[in-house]
Amino acid sequence: MIRLTWVQPEDLVGHELRQATEDGRAPGAPGAGRPASAEQTRDVGGTARGAGTADAVAEIARRWRDAGGHEAPPRAGASAPDARHLRGLAEALLDELAAIPSPLDEPSEFDDIVAACPAWPEPGRGITSGERVLNAWQGRAAGCVLGKPVEKIPREGIREIAEATGNWPISGWFTAVGLPPEVAGRWPWNRRSAVNSLAENIDGVPEDDDLNYPLLALTVLRRYGRAFTTEDVAQVWLDELPAGRTFTAERVAYRNLLQGLEPPETASFRNPFREWIGALIRADVYGWTNPGDPATAAEHAWRDARLTHTANGVYGAMFAAALCAQSLVASDVLEAVEAGIAVVPPASRLGAALRAAVDDARSEPDFERVIDRLYERHGHLHWVHTINNAALIAAALVHGKGDFTRSIAGAVAAGWDTDSAGATVGSVAGAISGVPDRWRMKNTLASSLTGFDGIGLDELGGWTHDLGFR
Repeated sequence: MIRLTWVQPEDLVGHELRQATEDGRAPGAPGAGRPASAEQTRDVGGTARGAGTADAVAEIARRWRDAGGHEAPPRAGASAPDARHLRGLAEALLDELAAIPSPLDEPSEFDDIVAACPAWPEPGRGITSGERVLNAWQGRAAGCVLGKPVEKIPREGIREIAEATGNWPISGWFTAVGLPPEVAGRWPWNRRSAVNSLAENIDGVPEDDDLNYPLLALTVLRRYGRAFTTEDVAQVWLDELPAGRTFTAERVAYRNLLQGLEPPETASFRNPFREWIGALIRADVYGWTNPGDPATAAEHAWRDARLTHTANGVYGAMFAAALCAQSLVASDVLEAVEAGIAVVPPASRLGAALRAAVDDARSEPDFERVIDRLYERHGHLHWVHTINNAALIAAALVHGKGDFTRSIAGAVAAGWDTDSAGATVGSVAGAISGVPDRWRMKNTLASSLTGFDGIGLDELGGWTHDLGFR
């Protein structure tokens, strides 16, 4: 039996209930019980709908539990096959939850986002070198590969592995050489990544969604130019992206496209992962092709992100794009991080998380203590949520102060989305400070995307640099 992950309705209700807690709809959540605005209580077509209450969410949760439905699993993407009988109820409950608006003031439309950002930057591109763009690509690859074998391993496991192999603080690739069997048994490597991302078996840059999505963004820009639309992004996905290479929000949006839905409904229809990290990991290229222009970079990232994400999921992509845009002209990482924060509504959950992360990173000399504080604030979120990972990215960059190794090591050691956080941090630190030789891999990238398998990072850097000046 094929058990397709991340899209079956019975696998989504627990996650949507968790999302309701995070976005203020559920009892005890931030903003729960506050009245929604007139705009918030209307659907995409403009028809009035019930404002909903925290009590309504609680009643939906009770009905789901009484029927035998499960909570959101911490890591798995599918429930047991015998949950199939819950599908009809799950579809009904997902639609009921969708009719209850969040009371939080977190817009998803571009003009509304800009209006909510008092420090929104003025557009205007700068000049950067091809070397800095190549360093960004190499840094993204290095940070991603460092995090690949320990993805899904919690923070304490990553540290135990590193300490047991003489690699703490992390200063090089992870290795199985010398790892005691009991430690390996307690913290097994990510099975898909251990074959090509350990020190003893790295042979070029292995395939990863954190590297495939930048290739897709390049394809969008090369095919449609800077005036591309969200629909163009969707068409490139349908043409070039195998459905099996998508996960969470991206897989749901892919399903929605195949069912005939149009953006932005593709992002919201039965998609409880719409504030997870998927849009953020797609955004670097939109920054690299707009050097010194975080405003335009953020707008390009918004066009891409709205295919799959809403609210803080969209803000995360805009943050990453603006961050990467400024990293190609910045003299220090704080300048780049502040440019990223400027395109995130300060009243949003992500805006508050980013500011607190930067404050901690600037005031606390011990990065382990910075991570402790991140977990105190965001430990309840899923390990691939946007808010916790974006806050970690900001903190790792600011605390690393441009030191490439310290920066990517901090992002990975925290134990959330290790390869994704490592990739974005590596991109920015690489663009600003360069990539040390120990982190440079053979100049070939593996990919299942047509025309990209075996391509060199130098060729990708050249294309990216050229697109930045069209």
